[in-house]
Amino acid sequence: MRRREFLALLGGAGATWPLAARAQQGAMPLIGYLYSGTEDAASIGVAAFRKGLGEAGFVEGRNVAIEYRFAGNQPERMSELAAELVRRRVKLIAAMGTSVRAAKAATATIPIVFDTGGDPVQQGLVASLNRPGGNLTGVTFLGQELAPKRLGLLHEIIPHAKRFAMLVDPNTISGESSFQAVQAAAAAIGLNVEAFKAGSNREIDAAFASLVENRFEGVLINNSPSFNNRRLQLAILAARHVMPAIYYDRVFAEAGGLMSYGSNVLDQYRQVGVYAGRILKGEKPADLPVMQPTKFELIINLHTARTIDLTVPPSLLAIADEVIE
Repeated sequence: MRRREFLALLGGAGATWPLAARAQQGAMPLIGYLYSGTEDAASIGVAAFRKGLGEAGFVEGRNVAIEYRFAGNQPERMSELAAELVRRRVKLIAAMGTSVRAAKAATATIPIVFDTGGDPVQQGLVASLNRPGGNLTGVTFLGQELAPKRLGLLHEIIPHAKRFAMLVDPNTISGESSFQAVQAAAAAIGLNVEAFKAGSNREIDAAFASLVENRFEGVLINNSPSFNNRRLQLAILAARHVMPAIYYDRVFAEAGGLMSYGSNVLDQYRQVGVYAGRILKGEKPADLPVMQPTKFELIINLHTARTIDLTVPPSLLAIADEVIE
């Protein structure tokens, strides 16, 4: 039977069938990307996430589509943005930073790949690091575990200091536990640490004014996507008030902060993309262990040290992964 005769037998359905088949073949899985900050601040993280997706065989616009939702540093919007992604019937949600709680509350069935600074077991996100169970897995960058190490590094650069402050975003899951870990480490070596909560530009300005007024000698900046979005503000305030500060991400040192110690956050965004790709291929979040960093980097901005008239000990420069002149 000739093709024309076959289509004639099918009637009207025969005319639409090839188009419908092609549309079905060309359908792409839709995934969601949820972030608490602004779109501009998220750009380098999004690029790293796409890179990870690419390594897993998925390219946006070619064989996967992405719905982006940015809360613009307004935590109260997170729940509705997560609900929007659920209504869009996405195949999975990449929940970055503080957005993971909203994503978890929005769905118990859609896979969620998270990036978080705290212990996901303590936070109630997964049953265990090796066997997450449920619909969540992802990456943790050990913010709580590394916070005491940052105190030690900051104390090494200002050895005579006794009073330290820790800036904590009240919207982060791990803020309180990180502060408790730092407080215990400080007490063990005769130092005093106090927490200052700040989540907005105005609160950060007020916190630094209070640090100066109360004669604190150094400040630790705790993990928070909100602080990443405000890294220039934090670096400028620390320099203006001649306040030695240590951060958790190299982007702060690159923006003019004194020093940073932590894992490579952009590499973790890449790993979230890799996990997202593996789940799209059929693997289950319950079976994918939560990834933990294995390499940490110390970045020192020597130009900033000179600006605030601070001498960096040669022993610290010797172990730095990078020194910014």
